[in-house]
Amino acid sequence: MPRTPTETAFKYHGLGNDFVLLDRRQGGGDIGAERTRELCDRRRGIGADGVLVLLPSERAAARMVVHNADGTVAEMCGNGIRCAAKHLADRSDGRPPELSIETGAGVLTCRLVYVGGEVSQVEVSMGPARLLAPNLPSSATGRPFLEQPLPVAGLKGTALSLGNPHLVVCDCPLERASEVGPLLERTPGFAERTNVELCRASADGLEVAVWERGVGLTLACGTGACAAVAAAVHQGKLPPSAWIPVRLSGGMAEVRVAKDLSEVELRGPATFVFEAIVPAPR
Repeated sequence: MPRTPTETAFKYHGLGNDFVLLDRRQGGGDIGAERTRELCDRRRGIGADGVLVLLPSERAAARMVVHNADGTVAEMCGNGIRCAAKHLADRSDGRPPELSIETGAGVLTCRLVYVGGEVSQVEVSMGPARLLAPNLPSSATGRPFLEQPLPVAGLKGTALSLGNPHLVVCDCPLERASEVGPLLERTPGFAERTNVELCRASADGLEVAVWERGVGLTLACGTGACAAVAAAVHQGKLPPSAWIPVRLSGGMAEVRVAKDLSEVELRGPATFVFEAIVPAPR
């Protein structure tokens, strides 16, 4: 009987937002929706919010493709890129102070903080937060979607793109995330659905609950934290160019946003969980 082909799968998380990582820089190519769902199944697979596939890149250390748990592909993932950066740095020769990763939102630079010889924290230059983008309602209207009425009665939201689309809502209790998230994910005008952030002010920053498209309620979302701070900076509720603490269900991240939203930076931890040998698709 021929042996079943196998490959190594790595498990990481960023503040509880967990991923299966497949390092296919040496070959194998990307995966499809069915394989993604198999790996993310928490009873029959490894279990994760998504799969990160690392592929060769001529522009960076690797190209990262982000697969949501339902099999759809996301343009970008803030927690995922920190995990990918940790994987690449910890398995490289030496301890690089920074590296670049190609994503669906462009080539992004990651600065690395080491503790005990391994990457502990990653600071990512996320690029701009856009109020006008093809994956936002502004693509049809030509105008930013700012504090507009939403399909859930009494709620208003602001749309921004960090490569992937976000809808930031500041007048809804965080405890309602699992209720309103599925409804707001399909807000008209978002051609590819949207991530949803419910946020409220804290003593020194923001508290944020995130409903991710294609995943559901998650413990953390890096781009979601960035979108929430960017919306608050744009509205004058938070200071620009300052590191703002963001408390997510899984822990703390920090975000810094330029006044004109031209540059967004995210920093937070990345944690290795385990590696395993799994059957490879034939």
